[in-house]
Amino acid sequence: MKKYDILTPLGLVVGCAIIIFGVITSGGIENFFSLLNIPSFFIVLGGVLAGLFVSFRINELKKVGTIAKQAFRTQNFEPEPYVDLFVTFANKARKEGLLSLEAEMENVEDRFLKKGILLAVDGVETDTIEEILNLEVDALEERHRKGRSIFEKAAEYAPAWGMIGTLIGLVLMLKNMDDPSLLGPNMAVALLTTLYGSLLANLVFQPLAAKLSLQTEQEIFLRQCVIEGVIGVQTGQNPGMVEERLSSFLSTEERLNRKKNKWEKGGQGVKEIEI
Repeated sequence: MKKYDILTPLGLVVGCAIIIFGVITSGGIENFFSLLNIPSFFIVLGGVLAGLFVSFRINELKKVGTIAKQAFRTQNFEPEPYVDLFVTFANKARKEGLLSLEAEMENVEDRFLKKGILLAVDGVETDTIEEILNLEVDALEERHRKGRSIFEKAAEYAPAWGMIGTLIGLVLMLKNMDDPSLLGPNMAVALLTTLYGSLLANLVFQPLAAKLSLQTEQEIFLRQCVIEGVIGVQTGQNPGMVEERLSSFLSTEERLNRKKNKWEKGGQGVKEIEI
């Protein structure tokens, strides 16, 4: 289940707060208002949007809101619950057969896991199951890459359009050197567009792309764990072997904790695991 990720909005707020604090402490609130310039902002934002319109299709841009929402949500990608789940499946399959797992799938929310187990129940060969599931992982990675690329491109375009705005401001300033009243506004446009472009790229677009990339990596890692679990159950491996194989997806600390829990429940003790 996806939950709200407080770190994404917190990072945006902290970044803005640091900039505001630095400006105000350098010379008062007046300095902050001097950084607000609507023409400069619209040059950068409009340029970024124009670049995205040229780079992507309308169907891809329509999804940008949905994609951005994913950076503000978090999901549990920890593999340890899956280790326990596959040990249970392996136990049940050895005692009652693979067909007995079909009823268990009614309570499983993970569609990827459910698909793998049902393929095994249907008698599909191991190599074919692995190929189908890996194709799905590849497709997921490609879909996520395409969605993330919108923010990566925006991060590339923002500084460039900031520089374009700077050039516009400098041209206007040099053209009106005989009118001192225009030097200030034109210089503001020249400098602030570069500031806005850098801020949008490094505080918004690039961090959002990085968060989405991290989520993709975590999801792919978990799905690789699921594939190993499905193959282990399908080939009839004993529960201990399934647990041992899937434990490779756990951190050293998690593996030690599992050994410790077994010891407390009457297991064979704790052995230190070396990386």
